[in-house]
Amino acid sequence: MTTWQGWHRFATTDPPAPPQSDDPPRSRDERLAYHSAFVTIRTPAISQLATQVRTLMILGRHQQTTARPSLIVTGPAAAGKTTALLHVGRACHLAHTRKNPTPPGSAHATAPVAYVLVPPGATAKTLITEFARYLGIPVTTRMTQTQITDAVCHTYTQAGVQLVLIDEIHRLNPRTTTGAQAADLLKDLTERLPATFVYAGINVTDTPLFSGTRGAQLAGRATLITCGPLPARHGTREPFRDVITDIENALDLTHHKPGTLPAHAPYLHQRTAGRIGSLTRLIRQAAITAIHDGTERITKTTLDGVQLDHLAETHHRPTRRR
Repeated sequence: MTTWQGWHRFATTDPPAPPQSDDPPRSRDERLAYHSAFVTIRTPAISQLATQVRTLMILGRHQQTTARPSLIVTGPAAAGKTTALLHVGRACHLAHTRKNPTPPGSAHATAPVAYVLVPPGATAKTLITEFARYLGIPVTTRMTQTQITDAVCHTYTQAGVQLVLIDEIHRLNPRTTTGAQAADLLKDLTERLPATFVYAGINVTDTPLFSGTRGAQLAGRATLITCGPLPARHGTREPFRDVITDIENALDLTHHKPGTLPAHAPYLHQRTAGRIGSLTRLIRQAAITAIHDGTERITKTTLDGVQLDHLAETHHRPTRRR
């Protein structure tokens, strides 16, 4: 998805759909593939990010003299940051293309969204080269960083990029010379491109990105959205149980009894520490196991038999009761 062709394919391909009561039964292989891809569960962080992106894109639409306000999605690993980023990016892409369809016969479709990964050990030149690669801008070894940046700014503006999604932002370290130059490049791009920037990274506030003069500039322009573990209870609400219910409703198992998984909410919260990534992986793996062994339902025994990511297994594995 770090090229326009890949992103366009992702954004315009219908996402997996949960089974409907009037649909014909899916085959075993179709159901295995469905639980592998699965649906995107709309978490509170996704809803908050969608609202903020929509607002800031309007807020910065006609801003000309300074950098537009931006967003930073932060949180621990497996908290759903990239999922939230991609979900909102796809929604923006589809909304734009519905409102501005490409004229018949036109060879110049707009590219409303750009998705860029910060490369490991990023320098300003390797980072701007990733921007160029996304839209297929030719780059030669003889080109300077300034030349590539000028080409990127011109092409992105001509292509109508309105939303720039930058993932793995925690890889930048402004305390190093190369990291500082890469951070300055991003600041330059936010001032030259008529687009809203959204960054995502692991525990960004604990990294050097928010320290020093450059960190103060970023903190002064960016709204922080925390994509953290879901609490078992928030006031009178139970957001973690609500997400479990949504996941269960999306399953495609022939003998699963509705309400089974929400009843195990305390166990699932302890098992996954409330992390949406670990939770969806656990339930999807259990569903695939249930299809393979023919039980077609998820029980506590099925869940307990799934080995999760090392972080969850090391720190949040509950004591087994016999």
